[in-house]
Amino acid sequence: MKTTLSKTFTAMIYVGFKERKTDEIRDIKLARKVCQTYCNDVGWCVTLTPTDFIYTNGSEPGCIVGLINYPRFPVSDNVLSQHAITLANLLKKEYKQCRVSVVMPTETVMLSGDPEVDEKC
Repeated sequence: MKTTLSKTFTAMIYVGFKERKTDEIRDIKLARKVCQTYCNDVGWCVTLTPTDFIYTNGSEPGCIVGLINYPRFPVSDNVLSQHAITLANLLKKEYKQCRVSVVMPTETVMLSGDPEVDEKC
């Protein structure tokens, strides 16, 4: 049995499915499409997990997209975090969100603001 190790580094993208302008709820199929296209284009792999966001006076469905430093194809922390931020921006745009979070081991990046989505972003 062969054992392969790589430095542990993960990133989790959190995106909601409620469009800010219309309150329309999109589904996870869009996230699957965005992730599949991205992975095909750049040669990458992610996980896709449905989730629910529960917040003051509301809630909405969403998903968590996971990225890991896969030992078969190891990359630097910087490369993995750039993939996560790029994919998060694509998901933010497709779901017309004001904010998307990318959680990494030592920091959380919040991508926010888009006048095309909502002037209040």
